[in-house]
Amino acid sequence: MKKTELLSPGGNLNKIKTALLYGADSIYAGTPDMSLRSKSELSLTDLEQVSYITKANNKKLYLTLNLFSHNKDIEKLPAFLETIAKINPDGLLIADPGIFSYFRENMPSMNLHISTQANVCSSLSVDYWKKQGASLCVMARELSFQEIKEVKEDCKDIKIEIFVHGAMCMTYSGRCLLSNYMAERGANQGSCAHSCRWNYKMKARLKNEKMFELDINDENRDLFEFYLEEEFRENEYFPIEEDDFGSYILNSKDLCLMPVLNEYLNIGIDTLKIEGRNKSEYYVAMATKSYRYAIDSWYKDPVNWNYKEYLDELNTLQNRGYTLGFHNNKLTNLAHNYNISNTVSTYMFAGIVMDYIDDHLILEIKNFLASGDVLEFVSPFTIEPIRLRLYEFTDFETGKVQSRISPGKAHQCIKIPLQAFDHEDKSKIKEFLPKHTVVRKENLSNEFALFVKHNVQSFKVENNVANTSGLTSIQNEIDKLGGENSSHKAPKTGLDGCCSKGCNGCLNFWHDDKYAKLREKLNNKKLGEMLIKNIDF
Repeated sequence: MKKTELLSPGGNLNKIKTALLYGADSIYAGTPDMSLRSKSELSLTDLEQVSYITKANNKKLYLTLNLFSHNKDIEKLPAFLETIAKINPDGLLIADPGIFSYFRENMPSMNLHISTQANVCSSLSVDYWKKQGASLCVMARELSFQEIKEVKEDCKDIKIEIFVHGAMCMTYSGRCLLSNYMAERGANQGSCAHSCRWNYKMKARLKNEKMFELDINDENRDLFEFYLEEEFRENEYFPIEEDDFGSYILNSKDLCLMPVLNEYLNIGIDTLKIEGRNKSEYYVAMATKSYRYAIDSWYKDPVNWNYKEYLDELNTLQNRGYTLGFHNNKLTNLAHNYNISNTVSTYMFAGIVMDYIDDHLILEIKNFLASGDVLEFVSPFTIEPIRLRLYEFTDFETGKVQSRISPGKAHQCIKIPLQAFDHEDKSKIKEFLPKHTVVRKENLSNEFALFVKHNVQSFKVENNVANTSGLTSIQNEIDKLGGENSSHKAPKTGLDGCCSKGCNGCLNFWHDDKYAKLREKLNNKKLGEMLIKNIDF
């Protein structure tokens, strides 16, 4: 049986190296101006290096050109063609039929993959793209398992890829104009403002048309409950809840197919894709490692396969709560997070192993560390992390010893003597904890612990391994919290929301007179380069 490919996100060079270390079979990546990720940190030079690394390790690299193109994008295609010929990726991810036709005609030997942005939902659509010359289709996230199974049975001569983990969009596979309307940032050009996750206040209008805010406070909070009832679904209520945290009626939970992964492996899905090019190295490492181990263990013993320990690892990631999405044909009320839009976890990203010098491990710190903290070094080669309690931290550059330290400057590192690992074989530390190994620590003062508990319990209910009574009890505790734990940042909109660096999807940058001179500068830059503040401004 041909083994299913595990595809991980590559937002920058370090994340790509991390994904490969933790077991990715392939990487998808792109430059900021054409890849639906305007915050991508990859230059074309980086991609050339990535191509060399993947080929040297018998891995694959797929480039993303999956935006919906405007005329200004089409002008770049000849230069992209030359660049892609140099990088020589294993495939291009495309959504726009015009761009697909351009590369099919001008680069006929290149593998062309159809992005999820193309919203492929049926065997007929897959067959259409196969006849156009596509070698793989990424199916829309709105398909059920049964539909994907039927597509796989119907379409034998083309590869099928599905998303297995990551953020979900409340619209149809990213076809959203809410961000364009609310923040003038184009979601389909890679610059989504995530307006669906903003805090929406509830308003009421009197007959005299005076608008006022409905204030939910301690005196009246028990008097009201608000629901939507769709006219053809009588007595089926969807909660519209607002407390001091706000209302999050559009906030989808994150996709996680780990509990049903065996079903997709059993039907021979060609590629399982993890979303998250803007996420941290820790996210890339843990998501990749969890699915790597889960896939490998299923192939070894599919009959006795169990997802629990792999899901436990995924629960250490910042997330909005997990959902099976459309796996069981339709979404339920458990697929949305009505409580809070923050990603939460009881763990935090503590650092990443950068190097070894003179019997010391060099750790770049990513979060505040205090005396007595237990660091968990997540080895790519073992399920259980290697734990180390530290009482002092030695600054790598100055040698200063401190009882607490914060990542106050870029790439701040501490050095840890290998002798500190007194329960491990010192001769194997470098082998088990190579460069790019991620480190976490438990967040003992987690203000969102109750929300994490609710998210975990909700996913158990969705997977039919727990009942709703426990979930209701946790929700009641959350309702009593009030707003003191809220830490929302006001979203920037309009010109204030533009970083001025030239994001492809920013309507302000590309159309406002304020940025006319900067647009001229950007046009003279190489493909994949954005403007740099303090240099170009």
